[in-house]
Amino acid sequence: MIRHRWQIAVLSALWLLTAPMAHTQTADADPPAMLVADRMFVTADRKLVAEGHVEAFQGDIRMQASRVTFDRETGQLVVEGPIRIDQGGNVTVLASHAELDSGLQNGLLTGARMVFDRHVQLAALQMNRASGRYTQMYKTAVTSCRVCEDGRPPLWQIRARKVTHDQQEQQIYFEGAQLRILDVPMFYLPALRLPDPNLKRATGFLIPSVRSTSQLGIGVKVPYFFRIGDSKDLTLTPYLSSKTTTLGYRYRQAFRRGTIEINGAHTRDDLFPGEDRGYLFAQGLFNLRDGYRLSFDIKTTSDNAYLVDYGIGNDDRLKSEISLSRYRRDSAVNARLIHFKSLRDSEDPSTVPSRVADFTYERRFHPGGIGGEVRLGVSGFGFVRPSDVNVDGRDVAHGTVDLEWRRRWLLANGLIVDWTSGVAADEFFIRDDDTYPASAGVVTPRAALTFRYPMARAVGGGVTEYLEPILQAGWTSVSNRNVPLDEGTFQEFDQGNLLSLSRFPAADRRENGATVVYGLNWARHAQAGWKAAATIGQVFRSEAQPDFTWTSGLNGTSSDILLAGQFVSSDGLSLTARGLLSGSLDFSMAELRGGWNSHALSVAGTYVWLGRDPVVGRTTPVSEIWFDGDYDFLPNWSAGARLRYDTEGTQPIYAGFNLAYENECVTVDLSINRRYTSSTSVEPSTSFGLSVALSGFSVKGGAQNYRRTCSSPS
Repeated sequence: MIRHRWQIAVLSALWLLTAPMAHTQTADADPPAMLVADRMFVTADRKLVAEGHVEAFQGDIRMQASRVTFDRETGQLVVEGPIRIDQGGNVTVLASHAELDSGLQNGLLTGARMVFDRHVQLAALQMNRASGRYTQMYKTAVTSCRVCEDGRPPLWQIRARKVTHDQQEQQIYFEGAQLRILDVPMFYLPALRLPDPNLKRATGFLIPSVRSTSQLGIGVKVPYFFRIGDSKDLTLTPYLSSKTTTLGYRYRQAFRRGTIEINGAHTRDDLFPGEDRGYLFAQGLFNLRDGYRLSFDIKTTSDNAYLVDYGIGNDDRLKSEISLSRYRRDSAVNARLIHFKSLRDSEDPSTVPSRVADFTYERRFHPGGIGGEVRLGVSGFGFVRPSDVNVDGRDVAHGTVDLEWRRRWLLANGLIVDWTSGVAADEFFIRDDDTYPASAGVVTPRAALTFRYPMARAVGGGVTEYLEPILQAGWTSVSNRNVPLDEGTFQEFDQGNLLSLSRFPAADRRENGATVVYGLNWARHAQAGWKAAATIGQVFRSEAQPDFTWTSGLNGTSSDILLAGQFVSSDGLSLTARGLLSGSLDFSMAELRGGWNSHALSVAGTYVWLGRDPVVGRTTPVSEIWFDGDYDFLPNWSAGARLRYDTEGTQPIYAGFNLAYENECVTVDLSINRRYTSSTSVEPSTSFGLSVALSGFSVKGGAQNYRRTCSSPS
């Protein structure tokens, strides 16, 4: 049968090629169609008839039918259904009867349906194809919902007197359109244009949303998307309520070597009568020559409360930055200019370092004579406070040159020995603070010898245990400690800096004296998929470091005991814990994180406890619980919850809940959020959000995993 069908296909091609010259010229513009069928014969009036599993091909178009009659004099195809025409894998046409030209580009179809990407379907009594570009449909119903054969109406549909699909521009034009919900008319539009579902970017309205807050009332956001070109676009989003008039905007552009995105809004509202409010966020990234990357991230706002009032974010400090960087195997360079804007009512902006410059360069070498690795680092850091007041307006510039040699030996018994030695030279320039000299230099040599003895054993049952004791002896000597401490104030003791010779987060302060560090790493892995790990460590010093805060766990001649652990199961459960245990068996810091991910449930939670520490401005302990969860409780329904709770003050900080329904043709999202905190410029508020999206007319399409069923209720 296969051989017979291919023989018929060859004969069909020859038949079409022997058409008169007028038709041959048409075939030069459009490749000739080819027929494949079970049976084929020529009638007395020289018409070619194909019957049984008929397939016709022309370019990227494929047609299937039960019977096709081809008139070579007129070049017309009469097709009897059921008919299926596929074009490019994205558009499918179904019909009961058709009369088409030989290129399948023009003609008339009855009882036709057009389906885009197997999702959006247009059903019409009659369909006309013109110039291979336009498809005109009359008395048409359009929907992306599943249509049941029992006659029940789809969840939503658009009824139109006439629908025209422009295949070249990928646009669908409606005349006399009516939106129906469960076959109940809701809206009437004399004209409507929607993008072809296969079109990735098209000018037009995006999904609107409703937002209600206790401060701004009920408002509507209606975004409109402008396709400026293939590489840039603009979205304008009017936000209107009884208390605000806001125009939001987003501009995006892609270049050959990078991208930029600008987001912002301009507002006039009743919260600040007669004043202009708004914000501007701009981001960009460019790949330059020789491996350099230029990036910027600009953030600014009109006042401290704007971002919170309009649900844009909860940042209490805005950081704007422009940087130039390059990272290679043996070198790294990064230069940054940073600007900070404080949104905290408790802070005086004039005393906050608002302008910062930072530069780092690092290069590593592999000398053959001494072995190991040599690292050379050069860095510069400086900041300016707006205030010129003595002490409170202190400005500092700081430069560092650091040279370090590292070497590792692996002994025959499995012992690993690491040697580190180096020297750092710092120079400080100080202004607007007469408690320090105008300039000061600091030289800090250092050295450390670290021993590791990793061990592994098979316990049985596919379980493997790992044990690694660690011991380090270190030494540093700081020549001058009479320099200001500005960068290294937020100190933390964890697994990452257990073996560091200086656990200050920045180079304006370094540890001094001899140290001994012990640590123990343990892990247990099972073939079943679960694993567990734990770390314990502590630091002993020859002299106390007065610049370490109490809650850092590093003050005194012996640090707090670092405890850390992790457990991960094969079914998605994960637990991570970390704490600092003092000599009196009190925790100065404790943190517990957990999460569980399954097919329908995703839960994550965090508990943090930090002790009172007036040095860093924490006059009372911090004890908070954070929770985040999502649950798909029905095939089409999902819910999510967010909570931040202050257990020390026994009051919530933030709470949120959202409920969503999604199927193949519609998405409904309802959210409720409550912020309980307040300050001079920010008040507690509650916000409600609602968005309804008719899926299908977008590149993402609908939710194929949540298709409704057509089964009748029992």
